[in-house]
Amino acid sequence: MKEIHTPLTEEIVADLHSGDQVLISGTIYVGRDAAHKRLVALLEQGQALPFDPQGQIIYYMGPAPAKPGQAIGSAGPTTSYRMDPYTVPMLKAGLKGMIGKGNRSPEVRQALQEYKAVYFAATGGAGALISNAIVEAGVIAYEDLGAEALRELRVVRFPAIVVNDIYGGDAYQEGQSRYRLEQE
Repeated sequence: MKEIHTPLTEEIVADLHSGDQVLISGTIYVGRDAAHKRLVALLEQGQALPFDPQGQIIYYMGPAPAKPGQAIGSAGPTTSYRMDPYTVPMLKAGLKGMIGKGNRSPEVRQALQEYKAVYFAATGGAGALISNAIVEAGVIAYEDLGAEALRELRVVRFPAIVVNDIYGGDAYQEGQSRYRLEQE
C-alpha cells in the first residue's frame, strides 16, 4: 500500500504502476459530466477554471446528502467513460489524476502516458465506506447542478487502485489475463 499526497508531482506519478493500491491524502476535486462540460468550455474560451488543476485529482462521484456529523454522505464512484470526451483537455490543463470506476477509452489511456497522469479506481458499491476517508466537503462551483456540482474534498487515506499508469499499464486487462481460464 502506497501513501500519496496531493497535489501529485511527476515523481509521485512516475512511481505508480497499474495494480498498486494507494491511500490518497490531501485535496481532491469532484466533478461529473455536467461539471466537466462547463470546465472544458472555460478552457476552450481561454478562461480560468474555478480551481487550479495543476497536479490535482478529480473524483467522478455524485455524493449523497451528509447525515448530521458527517462531511458527506455515501461517496461511491461513477462510471468514468462518460468523462472521456472531456479528459484530454483537462490533462492538457495540468490534471494529474482521476478516480472512478470502469475502463477508459484508448484515447484517454494514450493521453495519460503523454501528459504523465494516472487513473485510479475506487471500489463501486463501497460508497459508505469510502465516505469515511472524506473529512471535509464543500461546493466550489456550479451549485445549480446539485449532486453534479464541482466540489472540493479533503481526504485522509482515501483508498484506490491504480488502473492506468504512465507506462501503458492497465490493471483491468492484466487482471483478466492473469485469471482467465484457458479453454482446452
